[in-house]
Amino acid sequence: MKEIKTVALIGLGAIGSFLASHLKYALEYNSLRIIAGGERKKRLEKNGIIVNGEPLYFHVVSPEEEMEPADLVILITKMGALQQAVKDVKNQVGPDTILMCPLNGVESEEVVAKTYGWEHLLYSIARVSVVMKGNEVSFRQENARFEIGERDNTVISPQVQAVKNLFDRANIKCIVPKDMVYDMWHKFMCNVSENQSAAILGIPFGAWVVSEHANAIREAAMREVVAIANKKGIPLSEEDIVAQRKVFPRIPYENKPSTLQDIEAGRKTEVDIFAGAVIRMGKEVGVETPLNEFFYHGIRVLEEKNEGVI
Repeated sequence: MKEIKTVALIGLGAIGSFLASHLKYALEYNSLRIIAGGERKKRLEKNGIIVNGEPLYFHVVSPEEEMEPADLVILITKMGALQQAVKDVKNQVGPDTILMCPLNGVESEEVVAKTYGWEHLLYSIARVSVVMKGNEVSFRQENARFEIGERDNTVISPQVQAVKNLFDRANIKCIVPKDMVYDMWHKFMCNVSENQSAAILGIPFGAWVVSEHANAIREAAMREVVAIANKKGIPLSEEDIVAQRKVFPRIPYENKPSTLQDIEAGRKTEVDIFAGAVIRMGKEVGVETPLNEFFYHGIRVLEEKNEGVI
């Protein structure tokens, strides 16, 4: 695989802004394309984004604009917007384009593959705690990393190596785990438990450093995911649950998971790809998921409150 010289990115939210702020310094200005149309395009061109206090502006391209395909396309929207994003990057995708969609959940790759096939699609995981308010984002560089790869990375493919080389140039910590499916389910387990319990309880990451009660709820949700994963042959375990406690002291106490940020900002959440997916998969494999059923309905109530239904 040749060196990646052009990147198209759609979804300049929290994680997308993190990526764009790094890739900006590894690529020529016109070689990093932010895909956005209409009023969104105008706002980005006028206001840019503010990353850790620094205003940044990007080359914004509308979905309809025709140009040479990008070497790498990154789809980093919310899951609910992914179907539209798949359509909006059509003019950026060619026969040699690599695609990545480091979304939350464990099903986004399947959505992209239905349109563009699996042959150039890499698995990817974002492990970045980002706080976003309006067009301002903040994060700690030392706590951020991406995991990329094929399903099995016993031998690193040229496509994976090309993306890793790009991320290295952009100062984005990037690792290639041997088992991407296990790692994706590990993150899913963490998202399901942390995002949703934080949203229901209104607590930041730091709560899991000081409160055993908060940990009891979070870890009960993790066990429902572990049980489903084990039925699918994915070796998540109680050791993974215990090990996650070591992560929280490294995250700023006041940082909040994205689902809580969504509730506080009046946005729709990703509860469908968290509790919704756990409930559905639990029924498929015969695992009861009472806590995630509570999370699902509880978060829907919070959304209804934001919408004025309640």
